[in-house]
Amino acid sequence: MAPPNLHILALNSGSSSLKFGLYQVGESRTAVLVTGEAGSIGAANGKFDAQDPLQKSLLSETAAIPSQRDAVMRIAKLLSDRNMPVPDAVGHRIVHGGARLVRHCLIDPQVLQELEAACAFAPLHMPPALAVIRFAQEHFPGLPQAACFDTSFHAQLPPRARTLPIAKKWQVLGLRRYGFHGLSCESIVRHLGGNVPQRLVIAHLGNGASVTAVREGLSVDTSMGLTPTGGVIMGTRSGDLDPGVLIYLLREKKFNADMLEELVDHQSGLLGISGFNSDMRRLHDAATSNSDAALAIDMFCYSVRKQIAAMIAALEGVDLIVFTGGIGEHDHEVRDSICRGLSFVGVHLDAARNRAAEHTISAAESRLAVYIMPSQEDAEIARHTWHLTSQSSRS
Repeated sequence: MAPPNLHILALNSGSSSLKFGLYQVGESRTAVLVTGEAGSIGAANGKFDAQDPLQKSLLSETAAIPSQRDAVMRIAKLLSDRNMPVPDAVGHRIVHGGARLVRHCLIDPQVLQELEAACAFAPLHMPPALAVIRFAQEHFPGLPQAACFDTSFHAQLPPRARTLPIAKKWQVLGLRRYGFHGLSCESIVRHLGGNVPQRLVIAHLGNGASVTAVREGLSVDTSMGLTPTGGVIMGTRSGDLDPGVLIYLLREKKFNADMLEELVDHQSGLLGISGFNSDMRRLHDAATSNSDAALAIDMFCYSVRKQIAAMIAALEGVDLIVFTGGIGEHDHEVRDSICRGLSFVGVHLDAARNRAAEHTISAAESRLAVYIMPSQEDAEIARHTWHLTSQSSRS
């Protein structure tokens, strides 16, 4: 007998936001019922938006959302007010599960204990995610809750990609390359289905950004490392940085761990280079008159281009490049700048298709395809949660 269809609430928490989606999930079909986001949590001008399955706005309001608890309560109120089905289970996006939790799993007290320990690896992302889990358990008592890890897609990285060049006594503590944006990469691979090429590069570009090399559907290398701070330049994160910079600040400027964390996670990247903003849209607006804004855009594109070229080398060639994430899906100037520097491997964009953000943006003469594809992390969370819940009920 086929497992039943279930209504799954997917919760995707950020440091100050909570995306959500209610899905009806079965063995062969995932249908979205409502999606939305609680934004600027903790600020006076919080925002709450919701859309129907056709992305038509159901509501958009501006009001304070003091905490993750309030965000969860607001989502539950929306579902009740709209007479939506009561969820059968709740799935959570978890950025980092540490060394022990690398596979999606149902949440129990032991898993929660491991997630607490994993805060050391991702202090920017994990505390709000844990708060959301606790408040969801409080508001939906008795429902199965699943942890869906951004690291899972990269769990089988080969040793040469996952091992950090440090002494073994530190490696055994779990210090290695984990990789992130795994749910986004999974959604791209799933959507491509039988058309997944042998050599695929996924550029997930948003406030957080990473580039991943995929061979025959499996991750073989990725730009982020132990934490989501490494890799390419991001909105406020530095990306890869000479460790000597941190040693200099520790020794000469008396920085401590908190000051270093504030620097590399909150004051660097596009914000640090431009000196005024991390939003690519604002930087484009200012670039004609502000040389620092122009430099920030140029450095971002250059950083991503170098990582794409590195992933092509890891794959020993490339058949398809996919752009996803907020910048990857919506910024034609960034895509053009990145790809112009990849003409040496045969990448050529069709300017009109790129500007219109069509699915295929590569030109007829391009030696490989270039696509724009939406990241569907929340749908991946819903599918994994359905699978875990159905599996648990059958055992």
